[in-house]
Amino acid sequence: MNSKHLIIIAGPTAVGKTDLAIHLARHFGTEIINADSRQIYREMVIGTAVPSADQLAVAKHHFIGHKSIHDYYNASFFENETISLLDRLFTQFNAVIMTGGSGMYIDAVCRGIDDIPTVSQQIRDKLHTEYLKIGLSGIQTRLRELDPAYFHTVDQSNPKRILKALEIAEMTGRPYSSFLSGKAKQRNFSILKIGLNMPRQDLYNRINNRVDAMMADGLLREADGLRKFRHLNALNTVGYKELFRFFDGIGSLEEAVDQIKAHSRQYARRQITWFRRDKELRWFQPDEKESIVKYLQCKMNG
Repeated sequence: MNSKHLIIIAGPTAVGKTDLAIHLARHFGTEIINADSRQIYREMVIGTAVPSADQLAVAKHHFIGHKSIHDYYNASFFENETISLLDRLFTQFNAVIMTGGSGMYIDAVCRGIDDIPTVSQQIRDKLHTEYLKIGLSGIQTRLRELDPAYFHTVDQSNPKRILKALEIAEMTGRPYSSFLSGKAKQRNFSILKIGLNMPRQDLYNRINNRVDAMMADGLLREADGLRKFRHLNALNTVGYKELFRFFDGIGSLEEAVDQIKAHSRQYARRQITWFRRDKELRWFQPDEKESIVKYLQCKMNG
């Protein structure tokens, strides 16, 4: 039985992962690793619901605002940085908490990323130029033709992931899916997975209220300061892209806020679908903190 434990807290946006992570970090006397692919960017604070200063003061968080929107970053980088960090943290703690809603980042740490060939900048630039010409539907069509297996599993609203698959296919002449072995890497720690969910309408109400709170906290101002960088992948994010359209004169501010809420609800549904496929997750509601602690203690004690 491994004496070192990585505790994963997964679930949809706004469900209460941060509160539970802090509760568990205090209970086990440990630290938290952020696995949200947008909270890593220091320029995106309000729109990504970064933990508050008070929350960050209660428990130490890693990978909050540690990159710039101008930095290239992906799940493979996150895997390498997190495994290196865990090697250090496990010399101090028997348990470490990792939480976030980015399923690919969590999978990268739990299962590992396959060894994918490095793509030349020339191919990357070429395909990005094509994407600007033919749009999302155009690259979706290309992926369907070149790699139907991956097409049916990828988030088809995410151009970054579609372009990555097209880059690999163009460079190697092989479908991207052929490089995905699905074989998990061995880790020198045990992994315990908690999934948080709640009744759908309650979750939607929390999402809507969070968006209203973001607007009250200054999301419009934050987005306005970032719109000159809207071409960057980091800013192809719910909460920003809707406000960029408003700045362009497309629709009213009220309509933009309604779109943020609707797109956030859609994102939450996709997150739930992603995490539901992981049979290792043990599901709880966010107010079942003591039951979660008991479950984890039982698993850790073998």
